[in-house]
Amino acid sequence: MSRAPRAGGLAARLREQWRRNPKLELWLAWWTMVVFYQIFGIVFVLMTRVMPPPKPWWEPERVAQWFADTHDGLVWGFGIIFLISFMAPACNALIGYSMRRMSVSPVFAYSYIAIYSVSAFPGMLLAALLLCAGALRPDRDPQIISWLYDAAFMTFVGTMGLFLVGTAVWMVAILLDRNRVFPLWFGYLNICNLLTEVVVAPAWIFKAGPFAWNGVITFWIDTLVFAVYTAVFITLLRRMTVRDDLREGPLPETPQLATTASLRF
Repeated sequence: MSRAPRAGGLAARLREQWRRNPKLELWLAWWTMVVFYQIFGIVFVLMTRVMPPPKPWWEPERVAQWFADTHDGLVWGFGIIFLISFMAPACNALIGYSMRRMSVSPVFAYSYIAIYSVSAFPGMLLAALLLCAGALRPDRDPQIISWLYDAAFMTFVGTMGLFLVGTAVWMVAILLDRNRVFPLWFGYLNICNLLTEVVVAPAWIFKAGPFAWNGVITFWIDTLVFAVYTAVFITLLRRMTVRDDLREGPLPETPQLATTASLRF
């Protein structure tokens, strides 16, 4: 005997999840984070060709040619980034929630959210604005185009101070936490990510070699560590969401079946 379809369809199921799933906001924030980083990678690597970055020693004419070659990717790609920039606060909020779930002071969570709310501008949006400004005016003097090029990549690669402080806040919170929100080894992994944010500083000085903005140390090692670090914390945030019992005190080692069902539509 065939089962009758449920009345209301997808919209009804969505309303049901909104009313009954106590972790709906956490799962929405987690999925927003996953989607954001996927789009970020596609835009910065495939569409705009900002990663890996082009050469810092190019002459103004070669820089102008790079803008001409990547014009469509820059305009459309960074248009997407501006469109999805609202996702970044959801990512920060989920990490802030993870610190509120810890046994440490709420100051850690609020400090992290404040720091990373500011860091989105120098770490992503300012570079996008500068590169779009260069792409939209190909008739400008190549010297001005070259200035926009240098400013964009120095900003994108070299402004890691805010990220360094934010990572340090999260690291200290994990190491002090007694609620077992994250494993202790993840606190030490934060140290690895923090150190890669220190070694990008010489990009402001060198135009060639391992410490230039496209160098082995400044870009390649830093990006590899960040990619691993990001994959790890996304996985651990999912595990935290599954384990979370929405109470105070240590997180349970096994999920409470009544309150941890994943979203199924």
